Amino acid sequence: MDVNACELCGETAGGRYLCERHTVQLALRLTTLPVLDGELALHLVPARTGFGEPVTGRGAGPRSPINESVLDLMEANRAAKVVHARRVDVQRARWPEHSAPPPSGLAADCRWLGMELEWIVSSYPAAGEMARELHELERELRSLGADTGPAREGLCVAVTDDAGTVCGAVLSRGSDRVVRCRWCGTEYRTEQDLLLLMHYQPKEASDA
Repeated sequence: MDVNACELCGETAGGRYLCERHTVQLALRLTTLPVLDGELALHLVPARTGFGEPVTGRGAGPRSPINESVLDLMEANRAAKVVHARRVDVQRARWPEHSAPPPSGLAADCRWLGMELEWIVSSYPAAGEMARELHELERELRSLGADTGPAREGLCVAVTDDAGTVCGAVLSRGSDRVVRCRWCGTEYRTEQDLLLLMHYQPKEASDA
């Protein structure tokens, strides 16, 4: 394979498996997946079509009061399993002498992969496969959560005054793909910006 071309779009990647645009998108997904997965519980109750009336399914009678697709995904712990399997494979490829890491939760695995992102896009032959896999997982989570608003990308980590106060507002990604804080105006544009954003996410927010 020609590693000078991005595995996703074929554009010049400077000897890496992913171009800068798709590297940034992958970094964003690693910050977003724990947030989306943590919000699944908010969508266990299906939307209603009218006042007090549950949505009806293809069969006769009202739908179950629980969204079974969301429940199945939560019970299977699918997001955590998919990301952990990818972490195991990345570690195996980089440090074959190490034993496989034990499951540590979706947020922790996403942080670990984010810290290894530079090696992944430059040296991991399955980087494109990983990017596609996490993209599909994000789409699945967003579809179950009926995500129609701006993509939420974690909390703003910008320092806003001389006392070292961190903004902490919820970030969103606009149609121009830039992650920005509507409260303090900070924008996270480059790959380095996004990696720092992911690294400094508050642990309690990431693990929620």
